[in-house]
Amino acid sequence: MRDDPQVVGLVVKARKGEQDAWDEIVERYSPLLWSICLRYRLDRSDALDVAQTVWLRLVEHLAGLREPAALPGWIAMTAQRECLRVYRSARRRQDVEQVLDVELKDESAVVHEEVERAERRLALRRALAELPEHCRTLLGLFLRETPLSYAQISEKLGMPIGGIGPQRARCLARLRRHPSLSGFADPEQA
Repeated sequence: MRDDPQVVGLVVKARKGEQDAWDEIVERYSPLLWSICLRYRLDRSDALDVAQTVWLRLVEHLAGLREPAALPGWIAMTAQRECLRVYRSARRRQDVEQVLDVELKDESAVVHEEVERAERRLALRRALAELPEHCRTLLGLFLRETPLSYAQISEKLGMPIGGIGPQRARCLARLRRHPSLSGFADPEQA
């Protein structure tokens, strides 16, 4: 895990009781928490219980966190353990033996993967937010659940169809060069 000065700063501020820091921690790491709940295929109410428990445990244990930069790993590990507890409890309640179709890997490897995914998503959101408006708009049209055709994009943006591909390539190149994504670049592409 990387030493992220932002994470360290958030932990220090949250320890002092600053509400803005707590809010940012929850906003920043909720996607990580939810992705772990999804992996265990918890229903919505169980996932909400897990999330509430993880945030409560963080309030209880934040002062004792030895390495503030380890916060994402702590959240991921706590969420994974709580999901497993909830999953096992639900299984006992149903009194039916179900096979957990989630391949349980070494805990530390799973936690590392989840943290890496969350960090990549956060870095990508930051990089996208700093692109010029025309790039965000154009890329957003390609990222829709049902992407628009080039003709629809041309009409919507008032751009010639032949200019869409090159403009998209320039926006993607700009996105790839963003400093927040540099740590995630494939070494062969760098």
